[in-house]
Amino acid sequence: MKKFFAFVLAFVALTAAANTDEAKMNKFIDNLMSKMTLQEKLGQLNLPVSGEIVTGSAKSSDVAEKIKKGQVGGLFNLKGVDKIREVQQIAVEQSRLHIPLFFGMDVIHGYETVFPIPLALSMSWDIDAIRNSAHVAAVESTADGISWTFSPMVDICRDARWGRMAEGAGEDPYLGSMIAKAMVEGYQGNDLAAKNTMMACVKHFALYGAAEAGRDYNTADMSHTRMFNEYFPPYKAAAEAGAGSFMTSFNTVDYIPSTGNKWLMTTVLRDMWGFKGFVVTDYTAISEMIAHGMGDLQTVSALALNAGTDMDMVADGFLGTLEKSLNEGKVSMAAIDAACRRILEAKYKLGLFEDPYRYLDTKRAKTEIYTDEHRAAARKLATETFVLLENSDNLLPLKKQGKIAIVGPLADTRTNMPGTWSVAAAMDKYKTVREAMVEAVKGKAEVLYAKGCNICYDSVMEKNSTMFGREMRDNRDADVMREEAVKVAQQADVIVACMGEPSEMTGESSCRTNLEILDAQKDLLTALKATGKPIVLLNFSGRATVMNWEKENFNTILNVWFGGSETGDAICDVVFGDVAPSGHLSASMPKSVGQLPLYYAQLNTGRPCKTWFSKFTSNYLDVDNAPLYPFGYGQSYTTFSYSAPSISSTTMKEDGSVTVSVKVTNTGNYDGAEVVQLYIRDLVGSISRPVAELKDFKRINLKKGESQVVTFTITADKLKFYDNDLNYICEPGDFNVMVGPNSRDVQTLTFTLQ
Repeated sequence: MKKFFAFVLAFVALTAAANTDEAKMNKFIDNLMSKMTLQEKLGQLNLPVSGEIVTGSAKSSDVAEKIKKGQVGGLFNLKGVDKIREVQQIAVEQSRLHIPLFFGMDVIHGYETVFPIPLALSMSWDIDAIRNSAHVAAVESTADGISWTFSPMVDICRDARWGRMAEGAGEDPYLGSMIAKAMVEGYQGNDLAAKNTMMACVKHFALYGAAEAGRDYNTADMSHTRMFNEYFPPYKAAAEAGAGSFMTSFNTVDYIPSTGNKWLMTTVLRDMWGFKGFVVTDYTAISEMIAHGMGDLQTVSALALNAGTDMDMVADGFLGTLEKSLNEGKVSMAAIDAACRRILEAKYKLGLFEDPYRYLDTKRAKTEIYTDEHRAAARKLATETFVLLENSDNLLPLKKQGKIAIVGPLADTRTNMPGTWSVAAAMDKYKTVREAMVEAVKGKAEVLYAKGCNICYDSVMEKNSTMFGREMRDNRDADVMREEAVKVAQQADVIVACMGEPSEMTGESSCRTNLEILDAQKDLLTALKATGKPIVLLNFSGRATVMNWEKENFNTILNVWFGGSETGDAICDVVFGDVAPSGHLSASMPKSVGQLPLYYAQLNTGRPCKTWFSKFTSNYLDVDNAPLYPFGYGQSYTTFSYSAPSISSTTMKEDGSVTVSVKVTNTGNYDGAEVVQLYIRDLVGSISRPVAELKDFKRINLKKGESQVVTFTITADKLKFYDNDLNYICEPGDFNVMVGPNSRDVQTLTFTLQ
């Protein structure tokens, strides 16, 4: 009882302190806003691009003049403490009210210590490590003057044609929600004003990952029931985790662009979910509503503000038109004040009013970026993201002996290893796979190398796929390059083939209609196979690709995605067996692009296909419905056996719970990690329910021969869904609960909710 009262007193004290802090903040902002002119208030809503500002010319740039006039709220993608300090001095020392700027950046998966791309991170299913990756990113970013990141991207994606699949957590709302929450916690920590935390920006709200035909910026359209059950959960989880800001998406929702969609920004985000932060547009999203057919710049700017959008990125719509709209009665002063207040609150919470230079410590910039500790964390996490798809001949792990040929267009490229959206990366510091392998086997084995081919034969396509300094086109004749690789391979004992997509073949505006292996690489692999040498295929990608041909022709395939700044060493750690691969797919891998969108948590049809092919059932003539590799799939160098699962009771009351237990044993010859997954199916509902839904998982580490009993607790919350009236409910009836290493290979129990 004493402990209970102590807890209550502590809670009351914390609540009182929070209320006091909020009252103090409100008083400060009330006072500040009472002094602000209309243009200064609109200035806080203005987020111009910072490309015009460089060291030495900041004082004479157009943006600098606006800063002096109080017409800029923040800047983004300006790197370096010295540059940022120069600009901050203009705001603090030369503007009338001395309001500091905040500085944002696309710190998507690390700063100079680059972690694996977000899709790869999700393959680890290691929530603690993912949270830490965001924390490391925050430490490095804030050490270099950045206090706001445009991350996490939490869009659910079930169509791998979409290039930005690389930036998200895959297809599943539960896993996506866990990662969204962890990323926000990692960036923001417990104190947003701490010098080593930064404000998160959740994007893209909403449904961006469901763009029709997998084409970037395209229309997304679905029922509200589907939104709430399948696409909204990660956004909601991030909002509940306390994210400081949200970013609008480019697409329409219910035929209204997200940036001007009041139902999204106000009804759902603020009223239903209680979000208290501010909403910023994506790049030029306000002016892009003109092309959507929503009106001229003045009209769409007013539409965005009235919808609940607070900050205009680059379009110059708010600063340039809202005063006119106010005078014409098209927007209210209350709406402008509300948006301005939210921006000022964010700056207050970041501690910028207390110390505008709190993130500009040159000592931190020299000692807290790309440290050995950060690199070790990135390297370890990268090894957890690699997914072993095939190893039927147990070729992996390789021994450090003999001659190893490393071949392929991605074997000796430095700039592609960090992956897409690595804006702050210091490319010259990172190893290529070839360099890492030479170092890993030094004194024990010889590494031979040949590039063998370009990414593809089409030079224009390769140019478009290797932008932003990732170019690597070799102008030699294709036959000459391939013959050179074959000669090198013939001298070796084993071939390590580094194939796949370059980093910029995924990411924004990098959508594809064909996800099969590219022509030049297929020809090279065919020639290498003809040598008869054993081949380890390392597949680089930022999406789920179609790998039927590879599966048919190669017994050893390791999907390595893009592992960040430590990719080379991490690949060697796994290839040579220092670490067993433990990644599990967070996105189903299709047999054909024609299956897309593809995901495991599908609704049944009235004519489900039980065997392929069956006339008048839901199937294709040319391929079965199943993915090539299912959601949750991943092999290891060791093997794991699952006992028959048990359930504590076959009945459950709504205010009760049941536990499901399964014994997992490492039956192989290596220590390893396994991701034990629990799925649930609601057999009868008031609306059609998915055939399976991930509801829990545990990543466990087992030494060879070791066993562990894994227990999951099922409560009513894991059975709830949004019905057709958007009520969040669970309904009595029968449920299947499935346990296994992936969404396909499960054992099933049944219980009844009374």
